[in-house]
Amino acid sequence: MLTFKVLSALLAYPEPALVTEADRLIAVLEQEALLPPEHRQAIARFIDGLAGMAPLDAEERYVALFDRNRSLSLHLYEHVHGESRDRGQAMVQLAELYRLHGVEIDARELPDYLPLFLEFLSMLPLPAASSLLSEAVHVVAALTKRLTERSSPYAAVTAAVAALAARPAERAAVADVLEMLKPEADSLESLDRQWEEEAVRFSAAGGPDRAAVAASCGR
Repeated sequence: MLTFKVLSALLAYPEPALVTEADRLIAVLEQEALLPPEHRQAIARFIDGLAGMAPLDAEERYVALFDRNRSLSLHLYEHVHGESRDRGQAMVQLAELYRLHGVEIDARELPDYLPLFLEFLSMLPLPAASSLLSEAVHVVAALTKRLTERSSPYAAVTAAVAALAARPAERAAVADVLEMLKPEADSLESLDRQWEEEAVRFSAAGGPDRAAVAASCGR
């Protein structure tokens, strides 16, 4: 499902090459029509806005938003487990899920990075991808709330991600996420720890077994 891949690209660091693909990204969303029309229109406006920015301005906006605010971290488990040991175990399990479906992670990677997770979902059948996304939708919804409060255009992207989940986020679960990493977490010490984490990429070793994925994730 290329829609997941488009949203992954939009949430990753805005490389200049992304702007050259603006029209194609919008076309993919329209052709697949997985998102409701209002979300497709919002994403098209976001892409148009990104294309109209100077590359350095787009990069500085991204860094100021996601790299300098731990409460807006794009690492999913940080919002659920914080710095507890449970986060490491959860990431091991997620990495194992990737391997189970034929995806090998390159070198030192953090599998809970949202753009990476979305790229993985793009390789799965839609029912399995939507079901698996539902397990993280409360984190995505919390990010959307925080981005909306900051009047950030990126709220349109995370809202679109949440719209692809098989089940909407539960209000209580979103509240728990918002309590885990409050804006006070955006301290220099917290940011130093976050910046020590490495960038993530992965590649597919063959394709995922679609029947197996649907069976294991369709719950």
